[in-house]
Amino acid sequence: MLQIDDKIVSLDILEKHFVCNLEKCKGYCCVHGASGAPYDKGEAEILTREYPNIKPFLSEAGISAIEKEGLAVIDSDGDEVTPLINGKECAFAIFEKGIAKCGIEKAFLAGKTTFRKPVSCHLYPIRVKKYPDFYALNYDQWDLCEPAKKLGDEKKVTILEFVEQALVRKFGEDFHKELRIASNELKNKKIQDQNQIDDWDYIPGV
Repeated sequence: MLQIDDKIVSLDILEKHFVCNLEKCKGYCCVHGASGAPYDKGEAEILTREYPNIKPFLSEAGISAIEKEGLAVIDSDGDEVTPLINGKECAFAIFEKGIAKCGIEKAFLAGKTTFRKPVSCHLYPIRVKKYPDFYALNYDQWDLCEPAKKLGDEKKVTILEFVEQALVRKFGEDFHKELRIASNELKNKKIQDQNQIDDWDYIPGV
């Protein structure tokens, strides 16, 4: 683990590889789960204001679920989350060629809203847990994301690199910069350690 100010970060975030592969996973993280996507403080209020701009990009089933349950519901853990459609996919999920995507993000990319999507979705596969005195950032490992792990390995993209924009959005540029420095130091240390091992592998005269 690594601590920067009031954030405790799993080293997996700096070391493991991850790149979403929607062609393989079909965006199933928007469909599978016991509850909707967690909201950060104030996000539900933002969505209330932005909903008229986002609504045209949603499915009829999603609109129906939102009109029935509201833009936010409380899950079994007491967290404020997005509503679901019949207990399955997120109400903001839309399907394009069999792939689940975010209707909020589609509206954002079309320039219709300044709200991209809940930061908990933007940060995935990082899960953030707020405690009284600190934040804990962990890698949420899920079998459904095996294609993302493989693609990340192929492209040599770490979780830290994959969620760069989301980390800056959540915690600011300074925190992200500190993480990048720590990541580089960790890589350099591993190289030095490996070089020492390689040196010991060769023993003159043996």
